[in-house]
Amino acid sequence: MRIFNEYDAKVVPLLRRMCNLEELTLNLEIHDPATFVDGTHLHNEILIHMPRLQTFTFHIITKIVSQNLVRLSNDDIHRTFINTGHEQVGYIVNYFDDRFPRCICHIFSLPFPFDRLDMISNQFPSMIFNNVTMLMLLDCTPFEHEFFVRIARSFPSLNYLRIFNNKSNAHQSDLDNNESYPIIEYPHLTILEIRLSHICYIEQFLHESKTRLPRLMRLIMNYNELQTVTENFTRDATRLNCAIVKRLIMREMIVYPKELYDYFPSLS
Repeated sequence: MRIFNEYDAKVVPLLRRMCNLEELTLNLEIHDPATFVDGTHLHNEILIHMPRLQTFTFHIITKIVSQNLVRLSNDDIHRTFINTGHEQVGYIVNYFDDRFPRCICHIFSLPFPFDRLDMISNQFPSMIFNNVTMLMLLDCTPFEHEFFVRIARSFPSLNYLRIFNNKSNAHQSDLDNNESYPIIEYPHLTILEIRLSHICYIEQFLHESKTRLPRLMRLIMNYNELQTVTENFTRDATRLNCAIVKRLIMREMIVYPKELYDYFPSLS
């Protein structure tokens, strides 16, 4: 559930009225500059009002956009959960210093219980998210090849991947000329969206010497960038990962050339 400026006024009072609740699952994304949800907040504002609660499963994202952000570390977040009775938690806190300075903080119970995880940047913890099938990556710092290696290892069940990053991979040329980099495989990925990102990430995922996508069925990106990376639908190095794609979703409304259909023989 995504909440804009209503968390304190509506969600917290509603939860406090559930004083006899024994099991609670929360999956919230809060956009409210006045509230930062950490362990202390959860304990004082919600959990202390639920004396019968036995099972608490949660993933809460706090998103704050402000010119005057108070910077907290993962250790700072960790300390807020000490002595709350909910120490088995994970946390990811990221700060973005682009045109709109903002903080995105995730707190969640372990193991991570949900099938979707959004707004993950270069700074995510070394843990396995077995349940996550849909992932959205977001950063204003480039994603390097090693980052995608970590993503493949940490999200073994990944089915749908969205990438938002307009910064170019600084080591792309090294990657092109160095066979020692490991080939990354996403064995379950069927949907790939790289529509609002630098073209280098299309190269990263379609080039077979960098990434293998044996089940890719749906591709969401810009036509002109796809045309460039595939060298006008003639490039052998990007042909394999396009072979079983059944659906192309692109913003441009044009009549696609015959070469495109030859390059994507499985299009329905």
